[in-house]
Amino acid sequence: MKVFVAGASGAIGRPLVPQLLAAGHEVTGMTRRKENAALIRAAGAKAVVCDVFDAATLESAVVEAAPEVVIHELTALPPRLDLKSKDALAPTNRLRREGTRNLIAAAKAAGARRLIAESIAFYVPEGDWVKSEDAPAFGEAPEPFGEAGRALEDLERQVTRAEGMEGIVLRYGSFYGPGTVYESEGWMTEGFHKRRMPIVGKGTGTFSFIHVADAASATVAAVERGEPGVYNVVDDEPAPMSEWAPVFAAAVGAKKPHRVSVWLARLVAGSTVATMATEMRGASNAKAKRQLGWRPRYASWRQGFADPAARG
Repeated sequence: MKVFVAGASGAIGRPLVPQLLAAGHEVTGMTRRKENAALIRAAGAKAVVCDVFDAATLESAVVEAAPEVVIHELTALPPRLDLKSKDALAPTNRLRREGTRNLIAAAKAAGARRLIAESIAFYVPEGDWVKSEDAPAFGEAPEPFGEAGRALEDLERQVTRAEGMEGIVLRYGSFYGPGTVYESEGWMTEGFHKRRMPIVGKGTGTFSFIHVADAASATVAAVERGEPGVYNVVDDEPAPMSEWAPVFAAAVGAKKPHRVSVWLARLVAGSTVATMATEMRGASNAKAKRQLGWRPRYASWRQGFADPAARG
């Protein structure tokens, strides 16, 4: 099939393009920067340099590519996220609202039959600690995640209600691997080395991880099969921070995280950090396994964290 990947040079796009090509698909990759076009071509795909906010140029590019499937992996995340800044995620929020709208219009003009978009497994912190896709999304989180949650809800509505197309939303877990905040030079790894990533309270906040290569393989599966709708793309082992954080610290050669009280975390780092560390919910991948026929190579973050090549 002909596949158009918006965000082909990003953390998921880099492993996704080769996997699509290996599966026999004809790929056109879009990037905002000219210097990244060469990387896309080197992988064996066609490259388009385009800004998603330039609706006319975007439509021309997608129509020319004539894809059957359009994949939306566009983000504009900063290399270091300031959780105290209410505007930290503003560029990505705009991509998820306005960028999604423009991409859907271009996909329709091109006659694409399927649209796949990136979202996040981000659920209301109440009830069960591991959530399925029908659980309420966390749209009212503390900032900067509150507006981010609402932007994701907007993206998901646009994609799943796109007229004339099969809309699929992939709610990825917390990414690790090359190009992520958990790679060797990432700010989370740096935070563990500097002991700025303590376990807050009992560390009950539950994380669901996914290696970027596994996120890409789930995306390839969604290109080829699966009913329209929403899928969690996470590994098999949701885990509380008290469990995964010491394992990650040991894997990267950092000291064991110390513990701090919830009130101190709120005072020093803000309510967002305290909430995530103590209340965040994990996600189940049962639907993706069942309907997409997908299995992560790294069934657990334990395997991925232990592999230096996987961490990046």
